[in-house]
Amino acid sequence: MDIAETKAKLKQVLVDELMLPHGPEEIADATPLFGPEGLGLDSVDALQVVVALEKHFGLKVGDAEVAKKVLHSVDSIIEALEQEKQ
Repeated sequence: MDIAETKAKLKQVLVDELMLPHGPEEIADATPLFGPEGLGLDSVDALQVVVALEKHFGLKVGDAEVAKKVLHSVDSIIEALEQEKQ
């Protein structure tokens, strides 16, 4: 799976797992996932995202400091997935 396919799958997973009110095509790669300037996710959503990343992509995010960086945006999650492959 190339990066574009992975991004598309990730966005669909976010929409499905978090029951977001919009489609995956409306999520920009660099849009922050948390906070009012982004998707507006909260700490409960963060836990769901962590579980979804492990379930769908095998990415484990156990450390809170690492999670803050990894869960910033679709781009940051993709970067972590790419690093995990190496």
